[in-house]
Amino acid sequence: MGYRFGDLAFTDAVQREQERHGSADGYARMRARKDDLPADAPRLGARESAFIAARDSFYMASVGETGWPYVQHRGGPAGFIRALDGSRLGFLDYRGNRQYVSLGNLATNNRVSLFFMDYPNRTRLKLLGRASVVEGAEALAPLLPLLSPPGMTGKPERAFVISVEATDWNCPQHITPRFTLAEVEQAVQPLHDRIAALEAELAAR
Repeated sequence: MGYRFGDLAFTDAVQREQERHGSADGYARMRARKDDLPADAPRLGARESAFIAARDSFYMASVGETGWPYVQHRGGPAGFIRALDGSRLGFLDYRGNRQYVSLGNLATNNRVSLFFMDYPNRTRLKLLGRASVVEGAEALAPLLPLLSPPGMTGKPERAFVISVEATDWNCPQHITPRFTLAEVEQAVQPLHDRIAALEAELAAR
């Protein structure tokens, strides 16, 4: 169990369902074994920070005024979202389809849930936090060098800074391995090199 995730996600109703389906004791033992960390302890350790910095996409859920959840996919070069310190992470927001659903949701409810997926290694990190929006050139200036990875183009409209409340690493069950084009090309490059060498040998005969 990750940092404080059970404390926030396992509401009374959730615990009743765990009891009804026979998983309550196991999760109770996991929560009892967690470190007794102070309230100001870092939420993001070295493992979480490195995992987040290596991602080229993630999913962020927010909740609107009508109570409906909304899940948004965010993508960019690896490192476009990263830890700012042990309790905060951030990313720059560039102009997209201009629906501003997440932005509007955060105006009335700053709670967010983030999913970070490593499909090749079947690893998933869940995060609960509170998001704040940073807008305006003066406010954005100190964040730009921290949150602008190489390869990111365009002018950011704002930044999202998320104060982390809880994290949890999921088991790999049911995560189907998937690979990006760059990962596939890297994996098959030795085959291409070998084919080229054999073709050169044949041509030289």
